[in-house]
Amino acid sequence: MLRLLRYLKEYKKRAIMTPVWVILETVCELFLTVTIGRFIDELSNTETTMALIWSYGLRLIVIALLCLVFGALSGWESVKASSGLSKNLRDAMFDRIQDFSFTNIDRFSTNSLVTRMTTDVVNVQNAIMMMLRVAAKAPVTIVCALVMAFSINWQIGLVYIILIPILLVALLVIAKVTHPIFRRVFRTYDRLNGVVRENLHGIRVVKGFVREDYEAEKFKGISEDIRRDFTKAETTIAFNPFCMQFCIYLCLVLISWLSARAIVGASGGGISMTTGDLQNLITYAMMILMSLMLLSMIYVMTMISRECVNRINEVLAERPTIVSPDGAETEIENGDIVFENVGFSYTDDPGKLCLSGIDLHIESGETIGIIGGTGSGKSSLVQLIPRLYDATVGSVKVAGRDVRSYDVAALRDAVAVVLQKNVLFAGTIKENLRWGNPDATDAEIAEVCRLAQADSFISQFPDGYDAHIEQGGTNVSGGQKQRLCIARALLKRPKVLILDDSTSAVDTRTDALIRKAFREYIPETTKIIIAQRISSVQDADRIIVMDGGRIDAVGTHEELLRTNKIYREVYDSQQKGGEEDE
Repeated sequence: MLRLLRYLKEYKKRAIMTPVWVILETVCELFLTVTIGRFIDELSNTETTMALIWSYGLRLIVIALLCLVFGALSGWESVKASSGLSKNLRDAMFDRIQDFSFTNIDRFSTNSLVTRMTTDVVNVQNAIMMMLRVAAKAPVTIVCALVMAFSINWQIGLVYIILIPILLVALLVIAKVTHPIFRRVFRTYDRLNGVVRENLHGIRVVKGFVREDYEAEKFKGISEDIRRDFTKAETTIAFNPFCMQFCIYLCLVLISWLSARAIVGASGGGISMTTGDLQNLITYAMMILMSLMLLSMIYVMTMISRECVNRINEVLAERPTIVSPDGAETEIENGDIVFENVGFSYTDDPGKLCLSGIDLHIESGETIGIIGGTGSGKSSLVQLIPRLYDATVGSVKVAGRDVRSYDVAALRDAVAVVLQKNVLFAGTIKENLRWGNPDATDAEIAEVCRLAQADSFISQFPDGYDAHIEQGGTNVSGGQKQRLCIARALLKRPKVLILDDSTSAVDTRTDALIRKAFREYIPETTKIIIAQRISSVQDADRIIVMDGGRIDAVGTHEELLRTNKIYREVYDSQQKGGEEDE
C-alpha cells in the first residue's frame, strides 16, 4: 500500500492535512468530554445557577462547533486525496498499458486489466480514504483516553488494557480466514468481466443463434460464485462487530460496577470518585472501543484492498517486453525486409515454436502474397516486422537493420498494418482516418478513400466524412469497415504495408481495384498481402506458401501451380467452388 502513496503527487498536501484536522477534532472531543464531566460535578456540588448553565453551555457549543469544523475539513481533504490518488493510479496504469507489448497484454488478459483499473482501484480508494481519517484519529483517541482514564482511577483503567488484546486476537483470526476468500473473489471478477465483454462483443451472434438464455445462465453462474464467496467472507467478518459489542457492554458493566463501589464508598480502596468521573470513564470507554471498531473496519478494508493493491502493483511493476534501445535509430530508409533463421513462440519458449526456420528476403517496393491454411503462421510472421512481438530465435531486419535497433514509435510509423480484426473507434469518419496522419487534409482523405474504394459508400451518408462511427464500427458493414481501415493505412504513406486478410469481406472486383490502387499510389512501398483467396495474391511479385509454421514454397503464381502441391490444391478447390457457384 505504501508503494502506491507516491501517486498522491499533487494531492500530497491534502493527504498530510487530513490527519492534522483529525487530531484537532479528537482533541476537541476530549475537551468536550472533560467539560461535560466538570459540568456534572459543578451541578452536584454547588447550587445551580443560570450563569453556570450559560457558562458551560457556551463552552460546549464552541467546542462542538470546532469538532464539526475540523471533522468536515478532514472529511473533505480525505475525499479529495483518495479520489486524486485513484485518478493518478488509473492514469499511471493506462500509460503503462499503452507501453505494453502484445506479450504483456496476453500475460494479464484484457478482462483482468479492465478489472484492475476499475474495481481494484475503487477498493484501494475507499481503503485510503478510511486510513487517512481513522488511522490518525483512532490511535490518538485511544492513547489520550487511556491517559485520561488512568488519571481518574488506574485500577478501573486496567479494564481497558484487559479487553484490547481480546479484540486484537479476534481481528487476526478473522483476517486469516477471509483473506484467501477475497483473493479468490477478485479473480472471479476477471471471469465475470470477460463474460460480459464477450457477450456484448458478440451480441449479434448471440441473438442470431437465440442463445440469450445460455449466456444469461453463464453469467448467473459466475455471479453466484461471487455471491457465495462474498457471503462466506462477510459472514466471518460479521463476528467482528459481535466481538466489539460484547467487549463494549462488558467494559461498561465493569466500569459502572467498580465506579459505583468507589462513589458510594463501599469498597473504594481509599480512592474517591465523583459522578462526573464516572461519566468521563464511560465516555472514554466508548471512545476507546469505538476507535478499536474503526480500526477493525480499516483492517477489513485493508484485507479487501490488499489483493487489489497486489494486482495494481503487478501492472505498474510490469516492464514492457518491447522497448526502444538507447541511441535507437529513428530513420527507416526503405521497405527492404530480411528474415534470418527466424523462430517465434508466443510463450518465449524455444521448445514450443509456432514459426521456425524462416529465411526470407523481401526487396523494397515488392508485392508479396502469403497464403496457407489456418494456423500455418501467416499472421505470426508479419507481426514480427513492426515488433508487435519479437522473434524468439534469429532476427528480422528492415532497411538493413535489426528491428530491435529502431525506435519502436518510428518503426511502427513506417509500417502500416491492417490486421484481421479491423477496429474503428467512436467518432467521425475523418477522425478515424486521421489516425493514419493527424495532419491530413480533406483532399488527402478523399484521395485515399477513393483508392480504397470507400468513397462510394461514404458519399451516401448524409454527413459524408463527418458521419459518426459507433464504437467498434458497429454501424457499418464488414466490407465498409475493411475499406476504411485500408484508407487509414494508406494515409500514412508507409514504407511497408501489411494487409492481414483485410479484403476478405469485399467482392473480387473491389479487391482487384484496391490492389491496382496500391501499385499506382504507393509503388515504392513494400506490400505484404495475406489472403485466403488465390485471386487476391496471384498478381503479386512473389507468393509465399506457409505450412506448419514454415515456408513451404516461394514463387510466382504460375511457378507454384506447377511445383507446389499445397498451392495447387487451394487453387483447384477455389476454382471448383467458383464453377459450382455458377
